Amino acid sequence: MPEDMFVAADLTTAQGCADLAAAATERLGEIDIVVHMLGGSSAPAGGFTALGDDEWDKELDLNLMAAVRLDRALVPAMVARKRGVVVHVTSIQSQLPLPDSTTAYAAAKAALSTYSKSLSREVSPQGVRVVRVSPGWIETESSVELTKRVASNAGTDIEGGKQLIMDALGGIPIGRPSKPEEVANLIAFLASDRAATITGTEYVIDGGTIPTA
Repeated sequence: MPEDMFVAADLTTAQGCADLAAAATERLGEIDIVVHMLGGSSAPAGGFTALGDDEWDKELDLNLMAAVRLDRALVPAMVARKRGVVVHVTSIQSQLPLPDSTTAYAAAKAALSTYSKSLSREVSPQGVRVVRVSPGWIETESSVELTKRVASNAGTDIEGGKQLIMDALGGIPIGRPSKPEEVANLIAFLASDRAATITGTEYVIDGGTIPTA
């Protein structure tokens, strides 16, 4: 992608979201697809008592409000044209939080999922599809660094670190985290015309981490 298509903006702020929405509209014209990938957590470990108001605000601004603000800026034009797709990337943490370290992140992602469902009910009749993708553990650069830290703290190698993380999640039946490109392939399908009648639903991609009946 050409460098001039990238925009530097702090999406945890209202101004940053407004700047990105304006730049996208200016450079691309009509916006047909919005994929909300932003997410993460900087909250400390230690359970719910370690989370002050500032930490909660950070988690909500990063994992919920960025999507809300960008949708508010971009989705009305989709509704006016009666076409468009919005993909919200949530997380299995909304169903499987780790109390020591992901309470605020998981709660924010759960809120994003509920917001996404409500938005889909509002705009789907106007031709705008809204879907959710809920990843489990994805082998991103940041997760590799996490694996290294876990391995170092436990006195084991990186494969041992991976196993410790999988054990903390209750196991991953396929025996490995998902790859970023595997999540991207799912999103590409859901945003395409091949998924023209899919809206309001959530697709879990977690290697079987969450048990199902």
